[in-house]
Amino acid sequence: MDNKLFNEFPPITTKAWEEIILKDLKGADYNKKLMWETLEGFCVKPYYRAENLVDLDYITKNNPSEFPFLRSNNSDNDWKIRQDIIVNDVKESNIFAKNLIKNGVNSLGFIFGKDDFSEEDIKSLLQEIDIENIEINFISLSLSVKYVKFLRNIAINRKLDLAKVHGSNEYDTLSYLLLTGTTPCGEINCKCAQEMILENENLLPNYKLLTINAKHFNNAGATIVQELAFGMAMGAEYLDKLIEAGKNVDEISKFLRFNFAVGSNYFLEIAKIRAARYLWAKIVEAYKPNNLNSAKIDIHCETSRWNKTVYDPYVNMLRVTTEAMSAILGGTNSLNVLPFDIIFEEPTDFSYRIARNVQLILKEEAHFGKIIDPGAGSYYIENLTNSLIENAWDLFLEVQEKGGFSTAFKKEFIQNLIEKTAKLRDKNIAIRKEILLGTNQYPNFTEQISNLQIEKCCNENLEYKVAKPIKLYRASEEFEEMRQLTDKQAKRPVVFMLTIGNLSMRKARAQFACNFFGCAGFEVIDNNGFETIKEGLTEAKNKKADIIVLCSSDGEYEQFGIELKKQTEKIIAIAGNPECRPSLEKEGITNFISVRSNVLEELKNYQKILGL
Repeated sequence: MDNKLFNEFPPITTKAWEEIILKDLKGADYNKKLMWETLEGFCVKPYYRAENLVDLDYITKNNPSEFPFLRSNNSDNDWKIRQDIIVNDVKESNIFAKNLIKNGVNSLGFIFGKDDFSEEDIKSLLQEIDIENIEINFISLSLSVKYVKFLRNIAINRKLDLAKVHGSNEYDTLSYLLLTGTTPCGEINCKCAQEMILENENLLPNYKLLTINAKHFNNAGATIVQELAFGMAMGAEYLDKLIEAGKNVDEISKFLRFNFAVGSNYFLEIAKIRAARYLWAKIVEAYKPNNLNSAKIDIHCETSRWNKTVYDPYVNMLRVTTEAMSAILGGTNSLNVLPFDIIFEEPTDFSYRIARNVQLILKEEAHFGKIIDPGAGSYYIENLTNSLIENAWDLFLEVQEKGGFSTAFKKEFIQNLIEKTAKLRDKNIAIRKEILLGTNQYPNFTEQISNLQIEKCCNENLEYKVAKPIKLYRASEEFEEMRQLTDKQAKRPVVFMLTIGNLSMRKARAQFACNFFGCAGFEVIDNNGFETIKEGLTEAKNKKADIIVLCSSDGEYEQFGIELKKQTEKIIAIAGNPECRPSLEKEGITNFISVRSNVLEELKNYQKILGL
């Protein structure tokens, strides 16, 4: 056939689509029904078309590995699979590290909780590890640089090519300020970072000596825009101070690495990594580098801790899988998928294996490493990327106008913005506008954790000298504390569903109420339905119910509610928010649960009423 199939279908204009949509909405508000506003404050349309890409110049001008590197730094999408090890005993850690390598890891992170390891210790730690092909990363709480020197000496003794030794040293004085409210060297102007670079720049030519830990913003509940903008502001401050010390941007940029946390907002997180490359390239460009390749950003990603839960912890496996996909599809250089149990116990071999296999499957079976920037040209992802770039750039400029990152932090501008966002997100979780599966919605009714010490990643109540630090925490902490209070009781409170009347409504409301009270760890008893209130109360007594939830339709609630109140002294809750609520309240029924309820506050109140 000479005629192509699509020639028979004329193009449909956006105007024509909009007319059909408005007709289908039948007068409903288009913006309220179909548009949604992100936490970042910009609106996302229900659909995008080719015309929405017309004004995005970088799409037609930017190929992979070309400035401004939005699409990619490289000619492929291969990334390093990293796992971190807490080092207590160097010989045990060495055995563990070699096992990780044997099972597919090619980037190791060594976390030193104490700072008394010698060069001989590090030599033992790295024994039989091919440091030319395995990336070596050091994380020292004391911001020590000595391990990089030890690594160089080991490489020289092994007669290796120093240029082939890659990795990073998580040296970040601004993050120290961010988390503690003070500085490691008594200065607020990155002086110790200057000295560290100047003293160690000749150690390993391709080793990252400075790390910008933008991940902390994510783990404090910040928006993606805030994580990008504040991370870029930290990077720009390091550039400024090191240039003041006599270096140029080409000499500095090769020593920098950015660490981002990846959350579960799938498409926005893909767009975040792409936007980060563009933003950093434009920032470095302003310093007039001799080589535009100096504007390439080195990105390491780690799955977020903020959204991980103690209850129903296997859901964490699902969360890290989508997060890993976002990071990889966005084009991260390396990735650490945290074990699903890391927030409440020492990770097991099983949890390490599952975390590692997430990446191995994406690389070896899904072949994600063979596709460069798969989101390129997607109307949706390209527009999300552009929105993040524009909003993050505006916030970055606002920080710069306040004197840069340190000065803005000292004025508590950064902390206050993050705190405002975190409070909004906490509220959204409490009212279930933001879902944590297994915690504030669809809990595992049979799960009990009575003797587990839940570790919070919180740094509150520190004595600070410069400004208050940001608060690291997890979104589920308050729900977990509430549920653990229930789990510690000798007998869990029993919530009985008295289902009566309209079949479909009583079933739907019973299911809602079971999920509602299950979030507090209460024992919930659902029922098929009762013919009379008396029959339901008899069964509730047999089940030793502490709370009776009336589940029916709005039109039947007044009759059934008043009848129920007259026949029992038990706590009564109405599943719904019916129009007859004032009449029921006059009869003494004051507990109503609905989609408008603040689940956290109301469940805490029920615990209080029950004397827990």
